[in-house]
Amino acid sequence: MGETATETQDVAPVEPDTEETEPAPAQEDSDETGASAAAENQSAEAEEDGADGGPFPSTYAALPSETVFIQNATVLDGRGGLIEDGDVLLEDGRIAAVGADLTAPGGAQVIDGEGRWVTPGIIDVHSHLGVYPTPSIRATSDGNEATSPNTAEVWAEHSVWPQDPGFSRALAGGVTSLQILPGSANLFGGRSVVLKNVPSRTVQGMKFPDAPYGMKMACGENPKRVYGSRNQAPSTNMGNFAGYRAAWIDAKKYMEDQQKAEDDADTDPPKRDLELETLAGALRGDILVHMHCYRADQMAQVIDMSKEFGYQLASFQHAVESYKVADLLADEDICSAMWADWWGFKLEAYDGVRENIPMVHKAGACAIVHSDDDIGIQHLNQEAAKAWSDGRKAGIEIPKEEAWLWLSYNPARSLGIEDETGSLEEGKAADVVLWSADPFSTYAKADKVYIDGALMYDRQDNRMPVSDFEIGQASRGMK
Repeated sequence: MGETATETQDVAPVEPDTEETEPAPAQEDSDETGASAAAENQSAEAEEDGADGGPFPSTYAALPSETVFIQNATVLDGRGGLIEDGDVLLEDGRIAAVGADLTAPGGAQVIDGEGRWVTPGIIDVHSHLGVYPTPSIRATSDGNEATSPNTAEVWAEHSVWPQDPGFSRALAGGVTSLQILPGSANLFGGRSVVLKNVPSRTVQGMKFPDAPYGMKMACGENPKRVYGSRNQAPSTNMGNFAGYRAAWIDAKKYMEDQQKAEDDADTDPPKRDLELETLAGALRGDILVHMHCYRADQMAQVIDMSKEFGYQLASFQHAVESYKVADLLADEDICSAMWADWWGFKLEAYDGVRENIPMVHKAGACAIVHSDDDIGIQHLNQEAAKAWSDGRKAGIEIPKEEAWLWLSYNPARSLGIEDETGSLEEGKAADVVLWSADPFSTYAKADKVYIDGALMYDRQDNRMPVSDFEIGQASRGMK
């Protein structure tokens, strides 16, 4: 969530952006151009190539699915289209057809969608489920490696606890995929990971196949507070930027040394460095950069820095002042992940407005609704509805079918998985939610949630999936 009790002792909102010495966390964030042969050889020595080319490959396998035909529903396709009395066909785990007046194939399970709505599954681009799980105690506080301003070498997936009960609660809210990030205590927090929201014994069993890694960075108050309080750099915003730039310079040198070794057989490659490896991956474009940042002026400076070193920003996270630089975000093709109405919990988050998300959308930029919270992730459709409503009150008319971009396609785009999920288009993964009513209504609930065509949640089935951790836990009143 926003600023967590862990990360800052100032306010109620939680943001796993705090240093390790503070009390047990709630949650906010507590928030590659061609690789050389030398680098590839180093990777080969240290890694067993898996299905997606890394040392911890995805072992995710879609569960068995049936052919499902949802008919006569209101369909939001996730790309800005709306179909009244529409039909959606799920077959072999994929979207087989979307339209009106379709015919159900023989043997299909037919679901009456009259009065109900169908959307792509929700994708949360900013979550700490698994790294700040429930129960929230120090023993499970694994989101911030607050031991150095630069911990690009750490990977969030190594802290994810798949048994976090929060995953199933998010599933009941229609969340089918999510990005798990480290917190924002550090300038470079480490790698993020994209997960399918499915029950699994291991994090590898949840990893979204072939999804790019992300890298969490943070600007502003968190790093300078965490390290300034220890009388070390950074302690100011200028110290933050000096730290970023020094790290990028080191990464450039690492890449140059790798290239020299590739070009000259007599030159030894540099020793493998996990920190620089991640930074080099970001410079090559293989790892997507997600930047925790609130203030408009700092976002503009970060954009200039990205041009200095030649990398693309995938998103700004939290981005309370995005409305001030919405045109710049549109011009630079940078997504902005935001809350509907959460700000003011610290000074850099002070100047928020309820119209932030619709203003960014209206400017033609990539607007996203995110949670950063184990409760908020359970009703992201309502968060989008609040932003949509606030926009209307301000005279910003956005059709609901466009507003759903904030929850599915735009998040998929910022994570590099938009060719696979995020919209109801033929051939894409059948990540689908059937809602009891208009999902922009307070009263709407997710009736059914499908991931790769498999029914993962059914509101009418009391056998709601729970984690192994919850099985056998005595409920209150039991002896």
